[in-house]
Amino acid sequence: MKQVIVVTGASSGFGRLAAEALARAGHTVYATMRSTDGRNASTVAEMEHFARTWAADLRTAELDVSSQVSVDKGIARIIDTAGCIDVIVHNAGHMAFGPAEAFTPEQFAQLYDTNVVGTQRVNRAVLPHMRAQKRGLVLWVSSSSSAGGTPPYLAPYFAAKAAMDAIAVQYARELSPWGIETSIIVPGAFTAGTNHFAHAGRPEDQSVLDQYESGPAEGLGERIQQAFAAIVPADADASLVAQAILDAINAPFGRRPFRVHIDPAQDGADVGFAVLDRLRAEMLHRVGMAELLRPRVW
Repeated sequence: MKQVIVVTGASSGFGRLAAEALARAGHTVYATMRSTDGRNASTVAEMEHFARTWAADLRTAELDVSSQVSVDKGIARIIDTAGCIDVIVHNAGHMAFGPAEAFTPEQFAQLYDTNVVGTQRVNRAVLPHMRAQKRGLVLWVSSSSSAGGTPPYLAPYFAAKAAMDAIAVQYARELSPWGIETSIIVPGAFTAGTNHFAHAGRPEDQSVLDQYESGPAEGLGERIQQAFAAIVPADADASLVAQAILDAINAPFGRRPFRVHIDPAQDGADVGFAVLDRLRAEMLHRVGMAELLRPRVW
């Protein structure tokens, strides 16, 4: 069934791959990003070319998750044009790499804003429409770092993604009475096909960074990156994440997967999340609220 889908952070990486895969599958897709008339103008042109080439209903829209004004305007335009939003894909995010101490508190706050608060801005704009429809899907692109084995030097990013995942679980329970489903896609490390590592933020406190680089931890950052590259298979394909998103959206209402893992490095997140999700579900059963585990059918 054709659906209207909004993807945040769709200028590159998982977001762009997912937007294009969803459009080719026959959905109406709004690939949202910031600066559509500026630094992402070339991406907009490429997506327009993609839409013509594949006869796909792929559209771009200005939406900056760091601005409530931008989010509200962007979602309002989409609603005015499409009439509804069936699926929102929370994909926008940013990575940072380096010793935690060398990041300023302001950098921690900015990463949290981009990866976590941005989803709240989008939800507050989209969910009133979904609740009125009494139907919809909120799909979150999480990270295996939240429950799997993780290396150091990624603390600000991992903390933000763990917070986002926790919020996604809570939203799932709160939205189920409205007939709104939740799916959480959990990618592992992909060193190709995305810009996560290439565009990762760096610590701003150079003096602290220099101390780490010249002290007992000298060379640790380079070792971590080399270790990452070594455990990720050479043929790890980021498009598998896009396919998982497509499969979740195309699944029948009420039978969509709550959590899907796509992890070429197999860092153990599938085991960790299985335990966490089971504990959370069992608690709802114990307190007599098991109905919150499935979306209500209106």
